Parts: sequence; structure tokens; C-alpha cells
Amino acid sequence: MAQIFHPSTNTFSKVSIFGAVFAVGGLLWGLAVINRSGYVTQAGVAREQPVPFSHRHHAGELGIDCRYCHTAVEEQASAGIPPTQTCMNCHSRIWSDSPTLEPVRASYRTDTSIEWIKVYDLPDFVYFNHSIHVSRGIGCASCHGRVDEMNLVRQMPSLQMEWCVDCHRDPAQHVRPREEVFNMAWQAADQEKLGVELVKRYGIESRDDCSICHR
Repeated sequence: MAQIFHPSTNTFSKVSIFGAVFAVGGLLWGLAVINRSGYVTQAGVAREQPVPFSHRHHAGELGIDCRYCHTAVEEQASAGIPPTQTCMNCHSRIWSDSPTLEPVRASYRTDTSIEWIKVYDLPDFVYFNHSIHVSRGIGCASCHGRVDEMNLVRQMPSLQMEWCVDCHRDPAQHVRPREEVFNMAWQAADQEKLGVELVKRYGIESRDDCSICHR
């Protein structure tokens, strides 16, 4: 019986099969890279706000404690957005005629909240409690970065689940003394040793079960 296919067909078939496997693998790798990129996660993207509030000036240069504005951070799930009255505590006397701060004064006069743009906007199916993390010695800078050096606040981590799970599985890498939680510039001399010690002292458990964040 005459040969129907040319002998090179076998080679072509093998190349096609292996080529398809590598192509699919490359596609999946490319999708994974895109999914972790700032284009998708918005990490590193600064948010323009209705009023150009500078954390670098207020928290960094003036040394205002995080809790002066985010009053609920030690007691509630949400850190809290400061009411306009908090701004006016200073700005009724300082830069009280600045055109830049007119939206703040208008908010105070009309008792209408300023519509700040959320920088860390978690999905509705994710539960995060600030007070639990603060009480366990997780510093603000571990999640928010050095906001005391930012004029416009930007999201630092990806906020993807793998980022959260990485810390939950090995919390020692981020735990600091509770009295240093709000100190943006604090650095441990030996984080590995100190972290292990503080995990035991604060009774921190390595938890990565779904119900911790998805409730």
C-alpha cells in the first residue's frame, strides 16, 4: 500500500503538539504576569483627591500621629475617615483664607462630607479589621508603606490574596512592638529574631483558613 503521508508529517505533528504546549504555557504565564501587574492591581498608582492633602507634610514634616485623623484604627475594623471638623481644628487658624482649602471650608459650612477617593478599596467579599492587626503589632507601614513620605497616597501592595496569605502564614516577618506600630520610620535590628519572640508574646497564630477573610 502506497504511503499516504510524507515522512515529514510525523516531525510536523510532534513540533505542533510540543509547540502548542509551550504556547499555552506561555499564555498562562503572560496572564499571570498581567494579573500581578500594577495595571490590574493599581499598586503604585497615586490617587488625586478633592483636596490636595499631603501626608508627607502632615504626618512627616509636622509629625501628626496617624490616630489624630484615623481615630477608630485601634478599636474598629475601619480606620475611619476624619470629619471636616478635624481639618478645621487647625485650618480655622492656619491657611484659613487659602483658595486650595475652600472645599474644606465649604464642607464645614454646609455640613456636607468631602468625597474622598478610596486608595485601598477591598472587594465586598473581603473582611479586614484594622484593630486586630494594630493590637497584634502590625505597623501601618507594613501595609501602607511610608505614607509620611508621600504627597499623594498610593496603594503599595497588590492587595491580592497571595499577599495577605504570605503574611498570615508567616506573621513574624512583619510584627513589631505595639508601641512602634504608628512609627513609620521604625526598623528592627533583627526582624527574624524579634518577630518570632513577639509572635509568642502576643499570642499570634498562623491562620490562613478561608473564613478569616471571607465571612
